[in-house]
Amino acid sequence: MQDNYIYCIGLMSGTSLDGIDLAYIKIHKNLYKDFKILQADTIPYSCEWKSKLQDAINYSTKSLLILDIDYGKFLGNILNDFIVKNHILKLDFIASHGHTVLHQPEAGITLQVGNGQEIAKITKKEVVCDFRTQDVELGGQGAPLVPIGDSLLFADYGYCINLGGFANISYEEKNQRTAFDICPVNIVLNHYTRKLGLEFDDKGIIASKGKINAKLLDNLNSLPFYTQLPPKSLGLEWVQSTIFPAIDRAEADIPTILRTFVEHSAIQIGKVIGVDDAEVLVTGGGVFNNFLISRIEFYIKKTIPTVNKELVNYKEALIFAFLGVLKKQGKVNCLQSVTGAKRDHSSGNVFYPQK
Repeated sequence: MQDNYIYCIGLMSGTSLDGIDLAYIKIHKNLYKDFKILQADTIPYSCEWKSKLQDAINYSTKSLLILDIDYGKFLGNILNDFIVKNHILKLDFIASHGHTVLHQPEAGITLQVGNGQEIAKITKKEVVCDFRTQDVELGGQGAPLVPIGDSLLFADYGYCINLGGFANISYEEKNQRTAFDICPVNIVLNHYTRKLGLEFDDKGIIASKGKINAKLLDNLNSLPFYTQLPPKSLGLEWVQSTIFPAIDRAEADIPTILRTFVEHSAIQIGKVIGVDDAEVLVTGGGVFNNFLISRIEFYIKKTIPTVNKELVNYKEALIFAFLGVLKKQGKVNCLQSVTGAKRDHSSGNVFYPQK
């Protein structure tokens, strides 16, 4: 009997450096809503890799080329371990987001390291990667890329929000998909919890005990980015040049910083969603920050429904696998209405195992 499913692995590394997310999925070749995450895992970064990726924004061109190769080999070995551990026999291809090192679309620059040819050579599987470059070349933001998945896999929700390094959103407006980055979240919160020797603020407990610095909150909320119309996206560079200096000039107490930034994020997310009856799908690591969720609920005046932990943790890895499916089928996986590119297009490069 013919199998009408595609089997693939989606691989994602977010800006918050929580780790590498892998999702092994099956998805129907034509009925995309018929999908299932079969296996999933998150591989934490070693201190050495975390440091390399954090510092890469300052690397020379030559050093970035070396990092691209080394990180590709690293991902290839992680994928092989994942395949063996989960006894994966059916695998059509791997779709890798890589790790974003540079993202300045206004300057025509975006770079995700994790060399596709190295991954293909090590895994002996086809690899689809480099999903953002073509969009930037077409005048787009190169981000966000997840909305095509939101549109085709999660159409029952009025709003789809991911709370990762950044909060991003997608929704239907005037019969087309609209999506953009709302504000930084974990990329800022985790930066300051690390100063306390913690990787993250578990359940938002530290933030909940802090006080709001009203002046800092006003300064953050008045940043020009928040009045810009989409398409728009954020990167580490903006956080380093704008957010961290604004915080460090105004406040030194970590619980106060966390409390203030949680409020800032909740306010910005609340402004975008507003108060209506549409159901909201919220995924990403920020879902486990109970205090942040409670503050978002305060501003949108409703309870955010809980979804299964697998979807919360691996939705982006799932959707990058789906982007690979669309690329392999020659179908659109980047939306002009979302990124601002000159046209809808099918983005990504395919690498084949070397014989």
